[in-house]
Amino acid sequence: MSSELAIRVEGVSKAFAIYDKPHHRLLQQLFPNSGRSWHREFHALRDVSFEVRRGETVGIVGRNGSGKSTLLQIICGTLTPSAGQVQVQGRIAALLELGAGFNPEFSGRENVYLNATVLGLQRSEIDARFDAIASFADIGEFMEQPVKSYSSGMYVRLAFAVAINVTPDILVVDEALAVGDEAFQRKCHARLERLRNDGATILFVSHSAGMVIELCNRAVLLDRGELLTQGTPRHVVSRYHKLLYAPAQRVDEVRARIRADADNAAAAAAGGDASDTVSDGAYFDPGLVSQSTLRYPSLGAHIDDPRIETAGGQRVNVLRGGNDYVYRYRVRFDAAAAGVRCGMLFRTTTGLELAGGVSAAVGNGIDVVEAGSELAVHFAFRCQLAPGTYFANAGVLGLSGEGEQYLDRRIDAIMFRVMPDPDRLATGLVDIGIRPSVSIEAAAGV
Repeated sequence: MSSELAIRVEGVSKAFAIYDKPHHRLLQQLFPNSGRSWHREFHALRDVSFEVRRGETVGIVGRNGSGKSTLLQIICGTLTPSAGQVQVQGRIAALLELGAGFNPEFSGRENVYLNATVLGLQRSEIDARFDAIASFADIGEFMEQPVKSYSSGMYVRLAFAVAINVTPDILVVDEALAVGDEAFQRKCHARLERLRNDGATILFVSHSAGMVIELCNRAVLLDRGELLTQGTPRHVVSRYHKLLYAPAQRVDEVRARIRADADNAAAAAAGGDASDTVSDGAYFDPGLVSQSTLRYPSLGAHIDDPRIETAGGQRVNVLRGGNDYVYRYRVRFDAAAAGVRCGMLFRTTTGLELAGGVSAAVGNGIDVVEAGSELAVHFAFRCQLAPGTYFANAGVLGLSGEGEQYLDRRIDAIMFRVMPDPDRLATGLVDIGIRPSVSIEAAAGV
């Protein structure tokens, strides 16, 4: 990452005139010095300042109406600030609003040439890149149709395909990607990561805490047009969630606390925020919650509070590869059970079963567990998984007649993530402890 600045935002404010009645706008223009104001001001941004260095990926988070999109538009030059200034170094490509800059009467092909020209490409360069743009957009014969006939998904496919194929020095992305289908979103995120690895500067708005933490070097929190804090993604996202989930009567108090703690953000960025970090760098992200949990009908047992902890007992869901953790849950019994065994399983986001275990072999479970009893289940493990997102199952079995049955089972009980590791030599989903050895041997006859 370069120390050279790509974006400098200095004291930027933006106020919009709000007119209660349509004719007040005309009166304001006709009598600007009458001593009466025919409008009131809405301050979308107030004295916002921050810097983005070349090669950084910076996420902007905040509640709806906090000024995120206004800030991006000012950085891209489509809005003029009321005060302050923005300096941008390099070619900038933006994906701010769905189909922004498209001529609805033009075909997709014509809009590709129009947008790419606006972004600074020569016609010969567009000719050379057109096939790559069309392939990424993947809208088939609609490329030759007027874009006014496009669905929202087609709009964003084409707009994103153009933006990332002009080889921008700076890519600015709003939440427009949220309208794409799941497969296209994954495709876009993979391309964002490739651009980041190639040294591009990326500035984007996202409500996905996981994406901000995984992709960004830094993050900025806006609220009511003010920059409340900036720092590491984990630091900023945790403050954002405190603000997002605060009761209405406590929002001002939470805002004040975040602003008061802003001076400590630099320490947090250096890893000094000990409140939610453990010694091995693992931490707990409150936004990393499984949305696909499936619970089997209970047959006298209830699994409670599945979680991952460090060896020291601190709850985490973002793990560092190669370190030791414990997967824990408790089981309450409403009815007596025999031959009780417990199990766990880790799966990928596509459902691939990666690794798991049981508390005892078949026939060697706990003979009898009385009603009213509770089991504490621990599975110690070493995290040998590749960086990525995973899910964990939990289950408890008991004897029934001549076989076993689940007394309770949770699919995708919890969601967790393994951090990227630039020093990892293993490939694939699981590190099997490869010990590479490569030596140079003298050529024959030497």
